Amino acid sequence: MYRLEHCAGVDEVGRGPLAGAVVAAAVVLNPFTSIEGLDDSKALSAKRRSELDLLIREQAVGFAIGRAEVEEIDRINILQATMLAMQRAVEGLRIPLDFVLVDGNRTPVFSCPSDCLIKGDAKFDAIKAASIIAKVARDTEMIELDEVYPDYGLANHKGYATRFHLQALKKLGPSPIHRMSFGPCRQRELF
Repeated sequence: MYRLEHCAGVDEVGRGPLAGAVVAAAVVLNPFTSIEGLDDSKALSAKRRSELDLLIREQAVGFAIGRAEVEEIDRINILQATMLAMQRAVEGLRIPLDFVLVDGNRTPVFSCPSDCLIKGDAKFDAIKAASIIAKVARDTEMIELDEVYPDYGLANHKGYATRFHLQALKKLGPSPIHRMSFGPCRQRELF
């Protein structure tokens, strides 16, 4: 089906949050070794994701992270920004690719053949690995941004629309890292 020797798995994190960049990762795994415990990042504890993140970075043939910033999300919409982050992740790989396999139901344009795989983050190890790399990178960034914007609780909810986050938006208004194209960030009354 796919030539695993040079197949990059790609996944993204952060389409739904109200704040922060959307982050994608591309990973090419060694087809002759396996990393035990790979799974969809959402199915793993934060501790296990961090452990696997280190293993993936050490053992992968290659990996890269791509992102689209809040300004890009607001300008071109979240779907197009997600595609852009994925393209940037694949372009960041410094190895020749035969194929790119993307988690989901669509794929951006790459310089090599590609396809999408629905629920790929539960089916294909390189996509599982990309899911973990992207999640750890974005979560780490949101924890760092919590120090800059402490009143929003970003370290806890990672920018998602929790009750606490919506209440902070209502009280404080949006910060520079909030996505103004998302309804709750631009509404005066959130409730």
